[in-house]
Amino acid sequence: MTEKKKLQEVDLYKPIQRYFSQEGYQVYGEVKDCDIVAVKENELVIVELKLTLSVDLLIQAAKRQKLTDQVYIAIPRPKGRLNSRQWADKCHLIKRLELGLIVVSFPGNRSKADILIHPTPYIRKIATGRNKMKREAILKEISGRSADFNVGGSSRTKIMTAYKENCIQIACILDKLGPLSPKALKEKGAGDKIPSILINNYYGWFERIKRGTYDITEKGRLEVQEYQELVNYYLKKLGDGGESN
Repeated sequence: MTEKKKLQEVDLYKPIQRYFSQEGYQVYGEVKDCDIVAVKENELVIVELKLTLSVDLLIQAAKRQKLTDQVYIAIPRPKGRLNSRQWADKCHLIKRLELGLIVVSFPGNRSKADILIHPTPYIRKIATGRNKMKREAILKEISGRSADFNVGGSSRTKIMTAYKENCIQIACILDKLGPLSPKALKEKGAGDKIPSILINNYYGWFERIKRGTYDITEKGRLEVQEYQELVNYYLKKLGDGGESN
């Protein structure tokens, strides 16, 4: 059985040359340190070749943008799915850098170049507008926190969210003042999500002792002590008159 030839950067050249030639460009290889240069009238296209999508390739392509706006990076078509989140993130970075992307595939004994992204100006306002809801969610989450209790970069530790902080606040009030109604909790500054927090009881910290009245469970008393800094913060707020964030 014949061993399959290991793919090299030079194997990407012919299909890309063929593509741009069919589009009416004159194509040249290795011109002044550029892997591929294509020219049509006054239009100059530069393509940089690599076997993998890397930071070095992006840097190399970004340098070529000093010469022309039409800069592409070219890699072999990835073996994984092109609709994965990871691939989408990589494509976003390429678009953000205003680069183009070419993938080269080798079906059978043939080779084919496909342009997935053309170099176009990145318009920040459009991108920000499309992600308006995510932006608002971040600001809303921040407004629901009293301070920064997380360490950036943490992945295997418990993350303090605005929701959990609100649960701790309610637990502190109940532990200090005893059973209360959602209305009474709100008057103590525990926020607007009290009914859903008490009913869903995600952490098992609360129990309904009678219609419209809730108390903290023993589980809640024990677990909330893991967040002593927050407990002290909310007890102090309660002592100052119950006003909170």
